[in-house]
Amino acid sequence: MGGEKMARANKSVHSKNRGAVLILSMIFVVIFSALAVSMAALSGMNIQIANNQRNADRARACAESGFDVIRFWLNQVSIPGTTLDADRFNQIAGSLQNELTTCCITNIAPFYDGTILTIPSVTLDSSNASSFSSTIKQLDAETVQVDVTGTYGSITRTIRANYNLDERANNVFDFGVATKGPLSLSGNIELEGMNVSVEASVYIESENSNLALSIIGNSQIAGDVSIVNPIATVDLQGGQAGIGGETGQAAVDNHVSFGVPPSEFPELNPAMFEPYVTSIVDTSTDTSSNATFENIRIVPNTNPTFSGHATLQGVIYIETPNVVKFTGNVDVTGIIVGDGNIEDNSGTNQIGFLGNVDSHPVTELPAEAQFEGLHDLTGTFIIAPGFHLSFGGSFSTLCGAIAGNGIEFFGSAGGTINGSVINYSIKEMTLSGNSDLLFNRSGLTEVPAGFEPEIVLDYNPSSYTEVML
Repeated sequence: MGGEKMARANKSVHSKNRGAVLILSMIFVVIFSALAVSMAALSGMNIQIANNQRNADRARACAESGFDVIRFWLNQVSIPGTTLDADRFNQIAGSLQNELTTCCITNIAPFYDGTILTIPSVTLDSSNASSFSSTIKQLDAETVQVDVTGTYGSITRTIRANYNLDERANNVFDFGVATKGPLSLSGNIELEGMNVSVEASVYIESENSNLALSIIGNSQIAGDVSIVNPIATVDLQGGQAGIGGETGQAAVDNHVSFGVPPSEFPELNPAMFEPYVTSIVDTSTDTSSNATFENIRIVPNTNPTFSGHATLQGVIYIETPNVVKFTGNVDVTGIIVGDGNIEDNSGTNQIGFLGNVDSHPVTELPAEAQFEGLHDLTGTFIIAPGFHLSFGGSFSTLCGAIAGNGIEFFGSAGGTINGSVINYSIKEMTLSGNSDLLFNRSGLTEVPAGFEPEIVLDYNPSSYTEVML
């Protein structure tokens, strides 16, 4: 009997162990199942996060693509330098629309409500609903803010950047002589720089004539020549005709560039000088005697000849039509202004200097009430749109830039010019005789008075940022 009891006891213990193993197995199954479910859920969540991140990146890429498109078109925008601050954004909106219309762009359709310029959704890829839109507004007289929103599906991202309203960088004041028409030098002409030869560099557009530059005789251009017309030609006649210190074909090969990008001829603003006019010169005025004239208006059809020794101070404002001649000596401390049309290349209106010219800057005007404010309008000697300008007498120094529609130096005309000579006419500009022009453009950093460079939009990369709207 004792043996039987012992056997029953051992059997009971073995049954209990088998139940515990089963329970433990079930616990582990539950744990691993839970872990598997958790891992599956976590993987699904990670996939969703990655998908959301991918869509967000694609939306940002749409915004960046849109920003590049908007930036391209804003780089084409320009407005006149004479535009008032209050009218600048209106002009920007109009200029952008004109550029798009000219280039037959129809999928970018700006809408301007007088305050904000809106570009509605522009499709990038219709298969995945990717697009961009933009809003452009003016922050102040010098700054424009651009927001571009990219959309991919239901996700959007917006980037923002500012543009500064600046003057166009490349303009004709980078040259000693700049002309829209061809340039001709004949005789013994020397174009030299007072400090460095680049001061006597020449810019020629000559879009209507393939013969852009003709140098005959012993004439020389000390600086280099830049020509816009890519198929233009240069004609050098005579053993001493040269450019950049060289003669013959070497002068052309080494010192003439063809097909250069156009530089800006600034808008001329003669009207800014008119308020200084205080007296009238008409057909009853004696211009044959030695006399001093201050802040004068030469009224239309006067056609005066100043045959005495004329002393001109302040503003000499010449209205069209008029042919004004200075046959005697003339002493100018001021600015000569013509009110003609910049598109008039007829030569009907003329200003001619046949005698000697003595020029002084406006900073030397007396400190008197009638000249108040003129002392700050520096850098200009003549600004005369629509007037043919001719110089036949010598001068020591002409204190400022010279601009007109047709410019001619002949005879013994020559001396120092503190600024640039700018011909707005498409007709040939001629220099003949024994004219030696010495250009001094050192230290000239400000745009001369009366010249209004175009205003362009200049992207400010430091302002680039992503914003939450």
